[in-house]
Order: sequence, then C-alpha cells, then structure tokens
Amino acid sequence: MKPSISRRAMVASAAALALGPGLLRTARADNGVTDTIIRIGQSAVFSGPAKDFGIDYRAGIKLYFDRVNKSGGVNGRKIELVTYDDAYDPAKTAVNTARLIDEDKVFALTGYVATGNLAAAMPLAEKAGVPMFAPLVGTTSFRTKVNRYLFHVRAGYDLELRKIISHLSTIGIQSIAVVYQDSAFGKSNLATCEELAADYKVKVLKTFPLAIAAEDAKQVATGLADAKPGAVVMIMAGRMVEVFMRDYRANAVGAPLYTLSVGITDAAGSAKRLEGKLAGLVTASIVPPPQALRVPIVADYQRDRAEFGEKIDSYTALEGYIVARVMVEGLRRAGKTLTRDGFIAGLESIGSTRFGDFPIEYSAKNHNGSTFVDLEMYTRDGQLRR
Repeated sequence: MKPSISRRAMVASAAALALGPGLLRTARADNGVTDTIIRIGQSAVFSGPAKDFGIDYRAGIKLYFDRVNKSGGVNGRKIELVTYDDAYDPAKTAVNTARLIDEDKVFALTGYVATGNLAAAMPLAEKAGVPMFAPLVGTTSFRTKVNRYLFHVRAGYDLELRKIISHLSTIGIQSIAVVYQDSAFGKSNLATCEELAADYKVKVLKTFPLAIAAEDAKQVATGLADAKPGAVVMIMAGRMVEVFMRDYRANAVGAPLYTLSVGITDAAGSAKRLEGKLAGLVTASIVPPPQALRVPIVADYQRDRAEFGEKIDSYTALEGYIVARVMVEGLRRAGKTLTRDGFIAGLESIGSTRFGDFPIEYSAKNHNGSTFVDLEMYTRDGQLRR
C-alpha cells in the first residue's frame, strides 16, 4: 500500500530536518538569484562634491560584470547591478540599503563608498544576512575583527598611513601637521595617524578639521604657515582636497603634501582646475597604475575598456574592476545552487592568491583582502610617477 501524500510529506520533512539547517539552505537559491540572474545592490555617491568616487567605482565594477555576462555569466546566470545615489549622506545610504534588501531582494551588496555610509548600512546587512563586499572604505575599525558578512579588497587606511609615516621618518622628517575631513572618516583615521606617528617618533604639531563642503581653506593654510611642519598629511576625499590645495599653494607654505588613496579621483580634472598646483602631491596608491600594462590585470582592464567603450579611466575605476573580478570568483566557487552561505564560504576558500598579479588573501579568519600600498607623486598635468 502506497503512503498517502501527507505521509510522504512528513517523511520528507523529517529527512530534511535530519540533514541539518546548513544543508537545508543549499536546497534552494537565496534572494536575488533566479535561474538566469544574480542581482547585486549598490548605494554610493553619484552626485555632489564626492561623486567621482561612486561614478568611477561603479564604472569599473560594471565593466567586469559586462565581461562576465558577455561570456555567459556565472554558472549560467547574468549579473545585474542595481544602484542608488546616496549623495554621500549616511541617512540616505540606510534608506537605499533597506530598499535594496527589502524591495529589490538583492543577493549581496557591493561598491559602497565612505566610512559613515558603510556604518549606516552594515547593521541592516547583518540583520538580513546579506554579504557586503568591497566597500571603498579603508577605516581600521571595520578590519580589526572579522565580520562574517563584510569582505574588503582594498588595503586599509592604516596601511596607507603607515606607508606615508614610515617614508617620512626614513627621509628624516620629524614633524607633521594633519588636515582631516570633519566626518567619521576623517576623525577615525586621524586617530590612526596619531598612533602611527608616535610609533615612528614623528611629532604631530597641529591638526586641522575641514568641512566636506568647504569652499575655502585660507584659515587652515594660515595655521599651517604658523605651525611650520616638516610635511602635511591630508585625510580627506573629493573636491575638498582641491579647495585645500588651492589655498595652501596660494599661501606659499613650503611643506610637502601627502594624501590617502581617496584624496584625488579625477586627476586630470584636478590638475586643470588647480592650474598645475597638483604637482608634487604624494599619494598612497592601493592598486597599480591604470596605464601599467605590464601588470596582467591592468592589461585586462584596458582591453575591456576598449571593447565595451568605457570612457572612464582612473585608479578608482581599476579598483572597481578588480573588486568585481574577486567577487565573481567567490560567486563561481559557491556553485550552481547559489546561496549566501556558499558565497561566503567560496570567498574564504580563496586563500592567498593573485588575480592578474594583484594579491588577495581571504580565510575564515581574514576578510581584509589586499595589503598592496605604494607611494606615487603627481605631475602638474595629473600623471603619477613613482
């Protein structure tokens, strides 16, 4: 006698429970995944004085996704990127993130920009169990403890600042001043800079906050002239860097300038607007130069730019391209039945490897990605030289 339908259902249910919750999750794909699509969400700055970061980052991410989609996708699924503008406002980031998770039902999040914005989004992502991949954020506080749902690609700002401070110490500069963005990003990394300066016995003479939307920095420039530091370290991002440099150069303060990787994104535009005064600015770089075709991943990036007609070409766009390539590897390793648990496990299984000669390391105990940092100097026309 055959068991009834209800009897068969009870047997199947008991068998599934015996397999455990981990295997139950792999029985079907998570939100944002269909037979043909993987939906990824992004909230970033696409308007206002810091818009270059979001625009360029998205361009690089989408460029590699386009390459993958043209080749058939990931295990037969095309990647769809859903983006919203948060205008650099953490409150808008939170609204956008809730929308991406609750309404768009995205599988994962990527390409977020700025410390405060990431801080606004992470509680929502964690509560929903949605992975947050490769925010354009290097703040140390997000990296000291492993968060199951947060993966970085870029090196942390602590590594950038260490590179700058150790370099200054090596060349005999014993005092600095710091100009920092008056935001969570600026304040947290100012503290890191002060700790590193103490480690290298470099004295911090003065620190100066500057508003994100500042239109002049004359008072700061005057304060720097009075302080007479051996060098000035800038912990700022976007057009406010140009505002500061314009007034600093006009005040004829002689100390050399150093900035984090997020200081300048539109180098050619900055050089033009500053009328040559960009020359001499030293920046930390967390990816190879976008023109360094000797590096395989850069050659791939430039090949795809040409094929897909992408006009944006910058360090941030290259970073986005690298980010997407690493993310796709995690998606591939997750297998045909794509789940968030599988994606996290796939990323953690990468270990220590190179993507087109760009180093990445992940494990269950390390979600920090790259440690690559170099120093380069801008020419008057916005080119970088080592």
